[in-house]
Amino acid sequence: MALGRRRWVPTVVVVTSLAPTPRGSDALAIEAPDPAMAFLRPFLDDPLVTDLFVNGERGLFVDRGDGVEHVPSWRASEAEVRRLAVRLIALGGRHLDDASPCVDVRLDAGVRVHAVLAPVAATGTTISVRVPKFDGPDLAALQRAGMFTARQRERLESLVDHRENVLIAGATGAGKTTLLTALLSRVPPSERIVTIEEVAELRPDHPHHVALEARQPNIEGVGGIPLARLLREALRMRPDRLVLGECRGEEVRDLLMALNTGHDGGAGTLHASSLIDVATRLEALGALAGMDAETCARQSVGAIGAVVHVERVAGRRRVTGWGRPVLRAGRLRIEQEKWT
Repeated sequence: MALGRRRWVPTVVVVTSLAPTPRGSDALAIEAPDPAMAFLRPFLDDPLVTDLFVNGERGLFVDRGDGVEHVPSWRASEAEVRRLAVRLIALGGRHLDDASPCVDVRLDAGVRVHAVLAPVAATGTTISVRVPKFDGPDLAALQRAGMFTARQRERLESLVDHRENVLIAGATGAGKTTLLTALLSRVPPSERIVTIEEVAELRPDHPHHVALEARQPNIEGVGGIPLARLLREALRMRPDRLVLGECRGEEVRDLLMALNTGHDGGAGTLHASSLIDVATRLEALGALAGMDAETCARQSVGAIGAVVHVERVAGRRRVTGWGRPVLRAGRLRIEQEKWT
């Protein structure tokens, strides 16, 4: 079941459609003030599209929930793809060139664009676009889409209501951010949510949501603001719910310490291929922050009340596991619980 997405209205004027352009003509010469937005518009308006990819001259690929499919009618040369990549990144306020050939930005409505220029991308300039599938999803909408059952929804709601610290784990595109957004939308409006992300994607339907976004260093290597710094800043903002969009480095230490010192009701996401692998991933991230395995285990057990695992099964996102961190012989383990 596809959930609707509010029609995307960009801040620039665009054409309403983009016809495939044959090879040999200028694929980007579209009569619009911003051809890059004209390229994206049809996919942003399609409620089924979750991702689209441009793989150099090899063409355009789109994921509508049933796996990646090639769009044979779309053609562009390497030079055209490079220009498209540079323009899309510029719309996000950053610069893509040979000195900075790999850049990630966020556009309006939470659209995320990642681009890698050739020759770093050996087969040609590569563009990856993540399109938010839901506009302000709630748990009821996700239940109708089949992500979990009514009884499972009650358990998820109880996590929010009882201010449990929750870690949502899963692979890329499994629905971690979607589920976390829905959980945050259930937080009472009297509470203050502060989210910290490398690229801001969380968009809960909540009147008191403050979003902090990391900043990459400039071309001289200065001016960067990492997630760990933002976490420390967030603690000075009196958050009722402290949320780290994705644990991927040494910032996990600051998150665990915060959740162990009275900041309940917090949350985060973590890349992990299975529920059992969550323990290994946390230990690895803790090591990046200078924590040994036992210290990381003790901090995790005290900080995290529940681990929810999501997967993408046959193109559909599902909650497939549930567990709690436990300490076994000085090491961290995730004790699986029955998920019905």
